[in-house]
Amino acid sequence: MYVALAIFAITLILVIWQPKGLGIGWTALGGAVLALLTGVVSLSDVPVVWDLVWNATFAFVAIVIISLVLDEAGFFEWAALHVARWGRGNGRLLFALIVLLGAGIAAVFANDGAALILTPIVIQMLVALRFPAAASLAFVMACGFIADAGSLPLVVSNLVNIVTADFFDIGFARYAQVMVPVGIIAVLASLAMLLLYFRRSIPRTYDLSALAAPRSAVRDELTFRAGWVVLAVLLVGYFLAEPLHIPLSAVAGVGAIALMLVAARQPAFVFASVRRRETVVVAAGTSSLDVVDSPNGGERDASQGVSVRRVLREAPWQIVLFSIGMYLVVYGLRNEGITAQLSLVFAGIADEGVVVTALGVGVIVAVLASLMNNMPTVLIAALAVAGAGTTGLAHETMVYATVIGADLGPKITPIGSLATLLWLHVLARKGIVITWGQYFRTGIVLTIPVLIVTLLALAGWLLLLSA
Repeated sequence: MYVALAIFAITLILVIWQPKGLGIGWTALGGAVLALLTGVVSLSDVPVVWDLVWNATFAFVAIVIISLVLDEAGFFEWAALHVARWGRGNGRLLFALIVLLGAGIAAVFANDGAALILTPIVIQMLVALRFPAAASLAFVMACGFIADAGSLPLVVSNLVNIVTADFFDIGFARYAQVMVPVGIIAVLASLAMLLLYFRRSIPRTYDLSALAAPRSAVRDELTFRAGWVVLAVLLVGYFLAEPLHIPLSAVAGVGAIALMLVAARQPAFVFASVRRRETVVVAAGTSSLDVVDSPNGGERDASQGVSVRRVLREAPWQIVLFSIGMYLVVYGLRNEGITAQLSLVFAGIADEGVVVTALGVGVIVAVLASLMNNMPTVLIAALAVAGAGTTGLAHETMVYATVIGADLGPKITPIGSLATLLWLHVLARKGIVITWGQYFRTGIVLTIPVLIVTLLALAGWLLLLSA
């Protein structure tokens, strides 16, 4: 038991620390090898773990690839500029619309895409609008917070969701039926808390004339248009995947390949006349940030199209190694009976009714996620829920409370999710430094009320569905 705990602790510290030259995948895989060498897990556990994580992992990678291609085509900047114009010069309305845009991106393109792609675009917009430092910090923090708070509605919105849905064999339609209404409550609660917390920092007005035209953001017209078609087909495919027994990763993978083929066509169908102030490309799952400027005040000629080679290079392939490696390490905790202790706690909570179950399990998972990262937490929680022996409504409440806790809990501390650590790195590269203490003070105030409201919404909605 102590060996399993030590391996888990060492692996987790290295994953969070991310020593130079070691990606999160190789670090987690090293922990798995150590677990195999010490007998904490056996070779027979490897195919079991692979069967649990492969679909979720490759689905996530495919979704991130789609988001990176669309980002290169100018899709997200186009959306952000439209949203800024809808604000009509009202600072608080702009803030609310940016938060809602972030929630929408998180729901469709996963939380990593919302945090790592939208944030640089918003920073670029704030520079153009000449917002003061306090206002910029408010918008940036809102982007980071809503990325996870908005990642509840769909299975594909978060790797945590995909892993949990796969583990408990939850179809896309059933998951959406439960979590779309709950996710809407989470977004509205988040928006209310963000507006309340940053009310004094948000400018009352802004100058619309400082914003570029939305069409100027589109770098590849054909890929931009194809993106809408791919997204529509994907949504239909997600709902059809379960009855047709098609893995979610296959649906997302076909969408990613189709979009890449359009983007990689020769010659590239790109308008050389398009002008952009600045192009920021953030690699989801990496820590790279490429900012392209030109001598004439930040503008440049966007005559190149989408670089599929760069997209594939920047795709989060390390997540594949991380998933199998970390899950093997966590499986070692299960083999040594450690997750069984948490199962007993969950089983005891389940006897107290749906509301207490939702709050109890959700808060426990949220605290664990904030202290030791949400990915290992959701793996531990899934094993614990499976071992709790509950059925029916109590079991379903536990499962979805686990998702909420693992999605929202990471916002309490900087180490709660890998996306947050990368997001902080991106901000530092842009000259915006948020200390861990500052993040924690903000994160805990914003997260706890939203977490409680969301868990209560889950309990109420599940009771209504079961009535």
